[in-house]
Amino acid sequence: MMLQVNERPVSTRLTPEGFARLAGVSRETLERLQAYVALLSAWNRRINLVSANTLGDVWRRHILDSAQLMPLLPEEARVMVDIGSGAGLPGLILAILGVPEVHLVESDQRKAAFLREAQRVTDVPVVIHAQRAERLPPIPADVIVARAVAPVDNLLLMVDKFRKPHTICLFLKGRGVDEELTHLPPALQIKARILPSRSDPTGRILRLEGP
Repeated sequence: MMLQVNERPVSTRLTPEGFARLAGVSRETLERLQAYVALLSAWNRRINLVSANTLGDVWRRHILDSAQLMPLLPEEARVMVDIGSGAGLPGLILAILGVPEVHLVESDQRKAAFLREAQRVTDVPVVIHAQRAERLPPIPADVIVARAVAPVDNLLLMVDKFRKPHTICLFLKGRGVDEELTHLPPALQIKARILPSRSDPTGRILRLEGP
């Protein structure tokens, strides 16, 4: 994938074709993403999957926002766990882009139903866990992702059972992530790096790695 995370976001609405050029995706992948976007728009009229005012720029606010994590994945990464997946953002998008094994964890049964339908229409092999992360058995993950789920200290408690040596966490956060990091226990041995968001000038990508 050609997407560069250090490019500055632009203010114009992103089209599917613009996203395809930016991300360097194949025609087949773009068609799968378009099928997902059409389904998201239809279902969002019935259940609150994403904020309605973001659908006007869905390719930037949701597809690019998720896809920007792809270049940050280690080359050897195969197993991903998406905590609080909601509408499948970012996990389902990353599965469409080629992550081999993606586990979507979503306890809201209506959202889990959407994920099952999204899996069907995009024909992407994800595993959907329609229950809380705390109730799942451990899934040794190479990468753990989350978007707008919980503060960092709570997230780390939720994902601890999925972490193994060299697991990295990529959390899509807002500008308040610096403050969230101050609440981590001082004894916690974890490396934190904050990266700019490609989709939102106020967004941040938090990369965590530790023993």
